[in-house]
Amino acid sequence: MVQETIKKNGVTYGIITGIILALITTIMYVVDLELFIAWWTTLLSFSIFIIVPAVMLVKTKSELNDNLPFKEAFTAYFITALVGLLISVGYKMVLFNIIDPSIKETLLDLTVKYLKSTSQKFGVPASSLNEMISNLRKTDPFSIIEQLKGAVVSLFFCGILGLIMAAFFKSKTTSQVN
Repeated sequence: MVQETIKKNGVTYGIITGIILALITTIMYVVDLELFIAWWTTLLSFSIFIIVPAVMLVKTKSELNDNLPFKEAFTAYFITALVGLLISVGYKMVLFNIIDPSIKETLLDLTVKYLKSTSQKFGVPASSLNEMISNLRKTDPFSIIEQLKGAVVSLFFCGILGLIMAAFFKSKTTSQVN
């Protein structure tokens, strides 16, 4: 019963997370490509990995009669994050590599422009900046391989966030209550 509830809620809320992130990506694509490099859109996406799983953990804890041990809380969070990330990254891979591959060059140009302005503000030497830009252009950050690499890094950070959230949402043992 416990494992079934955790899996069901994890997958359900993971799908919700993935759909929300895909919608955010679609809105950025349709409205203004510069939103892809805006700091606040990254913050918005990150907040989705906190808000939706928090709702899921509250619901799961309630369904389990307030008995949600740390391990189960972490597992539920991680399933949610994994499913959401797979949907989101899968959508971006399709968007950037099948639906509109030309967007990659535009986004790369916007990223380079942003890097130049930011680097100048912080006094980064021109040689370092040129090397950074050269490496960026060589790697194609929107390719399927680079998207998958980014997903692995994101999953690592989601794991850390999951540990924190599991500690916060876990049920208190009887020794902790007294």
